[in-house]
Amino acid sequence: MEELYESSKARAIGVSNFSCKKLEDLLAVARVPPAVNQVECHPVWQQPRLRDLCRSNGVHLSAYAPLGSPGSPGNDGPDVLSHPVVVSVAERLRRTPAQVALRWGVQMGQSVLPKSDNEAWTRENVDVSGWCIPDELMAEFSQIQQVRLFKYELVTHPTSFYKSVEDFWDGEV
Repeated sequence: MEELYESSKARAIGVSNFSCKKLEDLLAVARVPPAVNQVECHPVWQQPRLRDLCRSNGVHLSAYAPLGSPGSPGNDGPDVLSHPVVVSVAERLRRTPAQVALRWGVQMGQSVLPKSDNEAWTRENVDVSGWCIPDELMAEFSQIQQVRLFKYELVTHPTSFYKSVEDFWDGEV
């Protein structure tokens, strides 16, 4: 990838699902640091250490599943959109829980990549600019117990490189 970048055949290099350890290992040897790390990130899995590492190294953090992807295969955690803190903030701001979860991500400095096959929800998801979550309400998100929703157990096996979910995520589960 670095050769493609250096020959101008690629404008940027990005990574996905890199934990702090994997990103630190990469940054230690990369001639071209990644422009972006696309990871699960939402109010229920905020990843502050990874966000700080990315920010301090000029790597943009892009959040997939910023709404928690309720009902998706592999999602075995709490529903982000019905979390009491998200719902409470949404009610006080007269916004939907989805808008609040997306706006939280934007205010945290990351890009958010929501998906929906419902046209009304897609329009609603776009309406996250022109308003903000006040600091006193943003502080409430720190009360949320953190849970990774997508663990990717399929990549683990006693005979594979990753023996467990903890191995795959470098203990960041």
